[in-house]
Formats: sequence, structure tokens, C-alpha cells
Amino acid sequence: MYRRAAFVLLLACGIVSQLSHGVEVEVKDKDNKLCLYANLMVNFSVSYDTADNKSATVEFELPGAVTTDGSECDAKSSVLKLNFGEGHSWSVNFTVKDKVYQADSITFTYNLSDTTRFPNSLYNDTKTSTVTPHITDVELDTCYSCKSNDMIEDVSVNQTLWDVLVQAFVNNGSKSEQTTSCAADLPTTVVPTTHTTSTTTAAPVTNSTSTAAPATTTPTPTLPPPATGKYSIKPDANSTACLLADFGLRIGLKQGDKYEEMNLDPNVTAVSGSCAVNSSELVLVSNTMTITFTFTNDTKKFHLHALNVTGKTSSGVAFSEANTSLSLWEASVSSSYMCNKEQNYTITDLLTIYTFGLHVQPFGVKKGSFSTAEECQADADSFLVPIAVGVALLVLILIVLLAYFIGRKRNMATGYESF
Repeated sequence: MYRRAAFVLLLACGIVSQLSHGVEVEVKDKDNKLCLYANLMVNFSVSYDTADNKSATVEFELPGAVTTDGSECDAKSSVLKLNFGEGHSWSVNFTVKDKVYQADSITFTYNLSDTTRFPNSLYNDTKTSTVTPHITDVELDTCYSCKSNDMIEDVSVNQTLWDVLVQAFVNNGSKSEQTTSCAADLPTTVVPTTHTTSTTTAAPVTNSTSTAAPATTTPTPTLPPPATGKYSIKPDANSTACLLADFGLRIGLKQGDKYEEMNLDPNVTAVSGSCAVNSSELVLVSNTMTITFTFTNDTKKFHLHALNVTGKTSSGVAFSEANTSLSLWEASVSSSYMCNKEQNYTITDLLTIYTFGLHVQPFGVKKGSFSTAEECQADADSFLVPIAVGVALLVLILIVLLAYFIGRKRNMATGYESF
């Protein structure tokens, strides 16, 4: 049943106060019962064009004075909308499925005509940034809690959430004392998993008569190498590609005492993304997972800055893992990055990715083709062995030839003496 949301202040009516621990709000339904609770902090970093043909970046936080016009509560969906300043708003859409709920999207709307926050802006229109948050699988009748920083990136907007405590579907008008914590807040002793072939290691023995302990075996992955996908992003249908990526991809996921690997199938993968001056994004959506790659550049070098992977395991268990402080696949902006060798990267304590035949260029693509590649160390090292073997063979040949000529010279000299 649709219920019209009403906003109340915890300490006084009409305005939300900025407490030391964040903005705290309650949304009530038409029966004046609490239906949605939130206590959180949000920082914004917004890039925009200025009137002098330059770009500027401003940073500000979600202020204390907000209203909740547009907030809604329902049995299966809820919306928390916080309005502030001169035409700005921040909203989260929640939905229920079975016995859990999640945040489907965060929408940040900002008004460039607000000269206080966006001085000297070239445009005066209203912009909207919609992103997918990392709030999933929250048990009903519990609050979602995440004290750790959670940065969510878009092309021109970065949002950082922290000290978050939210209950989207409040039962019987009373906030729950139980919490579902985000993965970043949970202590973990998981040892990062590496991708290896089957190996057997025997325990050391103390003397010749000791009996070795049973060998431990690392299971050999049963998946075949993933197919190589060729992905590209175009600004519009009539333009050439601004982002290119070729690779085969496998993810490894640790859940409890179980470990599972899944290949990304390029034949059933939808491609989307965006290109900008300082940030580019590649989004791959298959029937089992959604992977978002975010690249940044500092005008000289680019690198993979953030990776977000969501999906479901073969048993139907949902997962969401992200790292927004990576520094992978670095190369000059005018070049591409290549690594043909199979590589594995530990993204989080629970997530590892494996790349095969990797070749990416998120910036500076010309005529829709890769620029000269900067190779990874693994590829560079692969040339050292044949070079070393070739040098060794050359030295051996020189030694043999030298020995031959020395021996021949001695034989000739002996022949002259005998004559």
C-alpha cells in the first residue's frame, strides 16, 4: 500500500540537524509511524565546465539543513530523498525481495546555476548523476551499517558515504536494534587466493626415519580459459571509439569456506560506459555478473582506479565486491596497456580477478585503434628466457669455433715442423 511520507526532525520540527555523527532523519507514513530511518554522511566532488573554457572541481558535504519532499514508503519499495540548497537533491531507491532489501540506485541532482557552489559555471542547467550503491542483501528488520568510507564514482561526480546507518523498511514504527554490517566493516582472516595449477607440498621431516605428513593439494581449476571479448565505447553512434578493451576475464569469489570461479562470457555480455577527460568507465553486464571498470588519468598516466563486481554465484547467492583505490594497468595516456600473460589481481579479501590477453586503452584512442602498447613486466620477462638461451648458444658457438681454429692452427704448425 502506498503511504505518503512525512518528515520529522529528531530534536525539533522542520529541519534536520547536522550532528557530529552525520545527518539523522526519520520519515513517517500517513499514520505518523516511522517507516524509514537514516543517519549518514555524504561528501560530493563535482567537476564542471567554467565560462573561461576550463574545468573546475568543487567539494562539499551533504549539509544539515535538508527537507524530505519526495520521500516515499511502501511495502516493497521506499525512497529517501533529501533536498538541500538551491535545487539540489540526493535520493536512494530501496526495494524488497524475499527476506532482504537493497539500495537499487542513488540519484544526485545538482543545479549549476547555484553560484555559491558552482562559481563561474558555463552552464546554468540541472545535472543528474545516477549510480549503483554497494548496499545489498540487508536482512529485513535490521539496519544497514557501514562506518567505512564507500566511494562511488561517476563521470563527473564522486560520492563518498560513511558512518551510514539506514533502515529502509521499518516494522511497527520502531527502528531495529539489529544491524547488517557492510563487508568493509567485517574483520577477516581470509588469505588472498592465487590462481595456480595443481601442486603438492610435503611437510618437512626431522630425520631419515620420520614419516612425512600427508601432502596438501591445491585443487586445479576446472574452468577452461575464458573467451576473449572485444569491447569498445563510443560517445555517440556517429563517432569512433573513445575506449577500447580486449581481454578474457575470470573472477574468483570467496564466500565463507567456499571458493568459486566464474568466467565472463563475452557472447552474452552487454557493453556500456562513458568517456571523459579525466575519467572513463566500462560496464559489462552478463547473465551472472555486472562489472564496472573505472579508469582515471593525471594527464600523463592512466590506470585502473576502481573495480566493482556484483552478481550471483552458481547457488544463487548474491555478492557485491568493490575496490576504489586501485592502481593497476598503468600506461602513458597516449599509449595502450597490454599483458598477454595470464595475470591474477587480489581486488578485495574475497575477490580475485584473472585476465587473459589483456589490452586496454581508456583514453586517447585515435581512429578507433589501439595506440602503441606498454607491456606488463610479465610479458617483458617472457622475452628474457629466449634471449638468454640465444646468447648462451652464441657464446657456445664462438667457443667451439675458437677451439676449432686454435686446434687447426696447432695442427698446421706441427705439420710444418714434421716436414
